[in-house]
Amino acid sequence: MKKITLLLLLTLSLIVQAQDKSPNIILMIGDGMGLTQISAGMYANGNTTALEEFSYVGLSKTYATDQLITDSAASGTAMAAGVKTYNGVIGIDSKNVSHQSILEICHGLGYTSALLATSSIVHATPASFYANVPSRRMYEDIALQLSQHHVDLFVGGGRKFFVNREDGKNLKNEMSAYEFVSDIEAFRKSSSKKIGFLTYDEEPPPLLKGREPSLAELTKISLEKISALGKPFFMMVEGSQIDWGGHGNNTDYVISEFKEFDSAIRNALEFAKANGNTLVIVTADHETGGMAISGGTLKRGKIKAEFTTKNHSAAMVPVFSFGPSSKQFSGIYENTAIFDKMLSTVKGN
Repeated sequence: MKKITLLLLLTLSLIVQAQDKSPNIILMIGDGMGLTQISAGMYANGNTTALEEFSYVGLSKTYATDQLITDSAASGTAMAAGVKTYNGVIGIDSKNVSHQSILEICHGLGYTSALLATSSIVHATPASFYANVPSRRMYEDIALQLSQHHVDLFVGGGRKFFVNREDGKNLKNEMSAYEFVSDIEAFRKSSSKKIGFLTYDEEPPPLLKGREPSLAELTKISLEKISALGKPFFMMVEGSQIDWGGHGNNTDYVISEFKEFDSAIRNALEFAKANGNTLVIVTADHETGGMAISGGTLKRGKIKAEFTTKNHSAAMVPVFSFGPSSKQFSGIYENTAIFDKMLSTVKGN
């Protein structure tokens, strides 16, 4: 009887510990990914997407402080820091006040962190989680701020902004806490607690032109590494070039980038299901191209689309959520509310 009682007490203790542990957050942003981009990618992918397995769906209003049509800097700042701002501005609100991002707040709560992008790591969306600059084009300043930050793992292009700078600095040499890896195998094998993987000197090429490694593989490896550190974590994963396909009014570009992003989503979702204490949020910063499906064939996965612009549109974008606190992401709300809901999750409100 005593053994059974002790076993029950131990089981209850483990359950309480699991419930008390702060949840992980994986925020996945498909840049420029509106509902049409998702639909086109799904139909071209055998009429299936990992997003169908998410528990809740909401809609986010994306406008900037003074413009109905946002850019990635203003929308990235809204999601990362919970404030509306002007287009082109990162981490600073419309009254010129700098704000902490959810990644930085999580760090103060004992979280580790990771940033992955298929753009350069100093591009607007990833930069919104660690930088405060008046212009998204200040790439060298953004790289300097990353070099002085506490992000534990980052992957993206933009190597030249760290090593071939106007000020003559080599930031990689100054980032002594990091192991910088040069290829996917070195990344996979690294046992360092802090890792930098600068995949390309400038912006990575499209997947259709041979970009490697895949975002899905990077996501899987990064989740293994960041979770192995034994602390709760915040991870942002951006499928950056869905947006670039929209700007180019290139349907094949959009679909190929979405399909890769969808594979990364599936890897994150599988991790969350196995882990049991991970919130996964998938959304977009805005829609790009005013894309509409105008024809095609489901059987052959062929999609014909038309575009109304080469820029962004003001359409609301979907927000998919799975895991602890996922219900609160249903409904219609401002993009700043994504920050508020993540903050509520990590603070246990």
